[in-house]
Amino acid sequence: MLDADLDSIQEGRNLLSQAKEAQKTLAAMTQEEIDRIVRSIAEASEREAERLAAMAVEETGFGKKEDKIVKNLFSARDVYQSIKDKKTVGIISRDEENKVWETAEPVGVVAGIVPSTNPTSTAIFKALIAVKARNAIVFSPHPGAATCTNEAVDIMMKAAKQAGAPDGLITSITKPTLESAQELMNHKLTDVILATGGTGMVKAAYSTGKPAFGVGPGNVPVYIHESADASKAVRQIIQSKTFDYGTICASEQAIVADKAIKNKVKKELETQGAYFLDDYEKKRMESLIVVNGRLNPQIVGQSPQALAEMAGIYIEDDVRVLVAEETGVGKKYPFSVEKLSPILAFYTVQDWQEGSSLCNELLEHGGLGHTLGIHADDMEVIEKFGITQKVFRVVVNSGTTFGGIGATTGVKPSMTLGCGAYGNNVSSDNITTDHLMNIKRIAFGIRELDNVNQPTRQHRSSSSSTHTNSSISREEVMDIVKNVLKELNL
Repeated sequence: MLDADLDSIQEGRNLLSQAKEAQKTLAAMTQEEIDRIVRSIAEASEREAERLAAMAVEETGFGKKEDKIVKNLFSARDVYQSIKDKKTVGIISRDEENKVWETAEPVGVVAGIVPSTNPTSTAIFKALIAVKARNAIVFSPHPGAATCTNEAVDIMMKAAKQAGAPDGLITSITKPTLESAQELMNHKLTDVILATGGTGMVKAAYSTGKPAFGVGPGNVPVYIHESADASKAVRQIIQSKTFDYGTICASEQAIVADKAIKNKVKKELETQGAYFLDDYEKKRMESLIVVNGRLNPQIVGQSPQALAEMAGIYIEDDVRVLVAEETGVGKKYPFSVEKLSPILAFYTVQDWQEGSSLCNELLEHGGLGHTLGIHADDMEVIEKFGITQKVFRVVVNSGTTFGGIGATTGVKPSMTLGCGAYGNNVSSDNITTDHLMNIKRIAFGIRELDNVNQPTRQHRSSSSSTHTNSSISREEVMDIVKNVLKELNL
């Protein structure tokens, strides 16, 4: 009998073999057949959104059921709507002016790494974008969320088969381990990796030598300029930060407010459900946030009341988010890290230039390339501020949780947000179907190059040419004749 690690590794290998065959069948299908399968997956996921959300909360203990329903529906509806009309079969564009045709080519078999914070919505999202691009996908769930992720995968596979998909198109390791995740990512049958999870998992994905789309941490600062509507800004920030108790990596981690409106912002925060910690309470919470130099996993996705109880402090039942005023950034300041829970740091700055510098300092502490928020009505400040930030999503006058994933902004709807070179990622995009297919270009000749490797006329040797083209006098000719006759003894 195999032990758990070997059993899960072998299961992963078997699923990859099935996926390889399924992908060959899918690759030969028409656009209409692909679209029918994708639509069936999206509709089934939408029907089961509530049940899957309940399963995720029960299994992981993270977040809120009602918010996980919204996340499942975002993947099943918004992501689907963004990709449903995209061509992914055959010639997808023709540039008649430049005589270049583009055709879509699937990448093959996708390894989908799923986190415990978003275990069902991420699976739905990844399955939709993979299958739309004519790929098969094998999931490696987080061990702490395997049951709900596997249920989501089972729902999607059944729906895909009903629409004509081959067996093995969407599968998942039923009893995942760290070893099976490593095997899945490194196996020769895996063509590309979609990695969502902790920093270590993302680094492991990139270390395989295979194409990989991973994301870095999202230590998201939000700047409130003096020109902002403070009441509206605070409402959007709290709604965003408290959504699913802060488990989306694009959620705000620190408020950076102009001194001119500091009191107004603080009053709005308190009015709308924020609780400012005093010095004693702040120290208690600091010891809870970071344990042994790392984020304490026990606080992830917990309510403010649960966090307060863990820290040994008391708050009212109507408190929505915990806030502490902060001045420093770095390891000595736990409130300056990504907290993945309804906890916010609050900083005060003189102006947007100081705010810009502080935001970048927060990003460099863990969050480079990810997301930043700004609330302002001054368009010049928005432009200058946005340009200076080392992120690839600057969300303006909207909660970063929803703006970053494309729910309230015009960026591509996605549950995987690339951090580009700043975050050591291969892409700065919101990852979608475009990233899971290769583009072949059929290019016609439209011009000739001049003076390149033109054939030249053959000439005599240089010495012969010199005599032929030189002008010789009559005396020189007579001397040549005499010398020749002499040599011939004539």
